[in-house]
Amino acid sequence: MAAELGLRERKKRETRQQIFDAANRLFAERGFDAVAVAEIARAADVSEVTVFNYFPTKEDLFYGGMQFFEEELIVAVRGRPQGKSALDAFRRRLLEGADRLATKATIDAIRKGAQTISASPTLVARERDIVDRYTRQLAAVLAEETGAAPDDVEPLGVAGTLMVVHRTLVDSVRKQVLAGRRGSQLVEDFRSQARRAFRRLEHGLGDYAVKT
Repeated sequence: MAAELGLRERKKRETRQQIFDAANRLFAERGFDAVAVAEIARAADVSEVTVFNYFPTKEDLFYGGMQFFEEELIVAVRGRPQGKSALDAFRRRLLEGADRLATKATIDAIRKGAQTISASPTLVARERDIVDRYTRQLAAVLAEETGAAPDDVEPLGVAGTLMVVHRTLVDSVRKQVLAGRRGSQLVEDFRSQARRAFRRLEHGLGDYAVKT
């Protein structure tokens, strides 16, 4: 039974990845708004119903990778070891992936993604919604840990500040990639800007939500 469940889960992950890859290939070729879900289903060799089972909306197909990373940031904060602040855990997870900015595959994905987003008001609006949702989820984690009320301004403000730094870094990387910047210079610039921003925040947030 365990082996059967393991096989089933693996097949689900493979199908999800197959759909995600097909969708983003079509989005890169023709733009987000010009691609229909039915076309994505045909390219992935699945039914349209199957696509919606894995991705409830067309926008979810495009932003699947982004949402996964936002979830990882929240998991990193929630699961940080004792003695570590929320800021430290958030910063560490954000910097962990910096080396991937030097790979051609990552750069190509960033370039195509940035071009697709800029050409679609629907995607621009959806990205704002995703950031807002995960900001509130992070605030809920901080409120629970510090004993604050769910609608308390302090955890909402801290979560918003952390997410603003994160998303500003994302915007900076996109602009630099579109301008032709590549390799180690891009990686080091990302690290330098992130460290400077979080160092500034340490003065106000360094002792906030230290896990006990």
